[in-house]
Amino acid sequence: MNGSSRRQLARGAACAGLAACLSGGLGGCLERTIRVTSEPPGAMVWLNDVEIGRTPAEARFKFYGTYDVRLEMAGFEPVHEGREAAAPFYEYPGPDLVAAAVPARFHNRIEWHYVLEPAQGLDSPEAEAAILERARGLRERLGAAPEAAPTEPDPTDERPAQEPRPESPPDIPPMEPN
Repeated sequence: MNGSSRRQLARGAACAGLAACLSGGLGGCLERTIRVTSEPPGAMVWLNDVEIGRTPAEARFKFYGTYDVRLEMAGFEPVHEGREAAAPFYEYPGPDLVAAAVPARFHNRIEWHYVLEPAQGLDSPEAEAAILERARGLRERLGAAPEAAPTEPDPTDERPAQEPRPESPPDIPPMEPN
């Protein structure tokens, strides 16, 4: 190999390296977050049964669609509902390729706000009586047997006590060959 061939090879490698560095630095960045706030703040938040923290809480996500959102806070009614995370236009097939190539940062932040309602006093005797009355009404509508009073075991019963069941699972017969 002569000197000019080496220089051409070195120049070509340098150009390829420079092009790789420049193209890597020109790519855009897509970031997606869901932010959940509540009034009052401090409610525990779960997205798809994954705890993300107390409001105001923020989490990154990968996929658009329906999310299962749950908020709980002592003294307030729990919230449990499905919320839609809709994709912006630059995340649709086609424009997403352009958005990924543009040297800019795209941040899609979805914000959901909840106003928590104070908990109804279920501790009061009136609330307990109302729940029991609704249960009796439902039992009557379904045609169930009337409510029986709880009974104490009869101490004069001479029957032997049942032996506890073994802890091992039952035997399952083998499958029939096809």
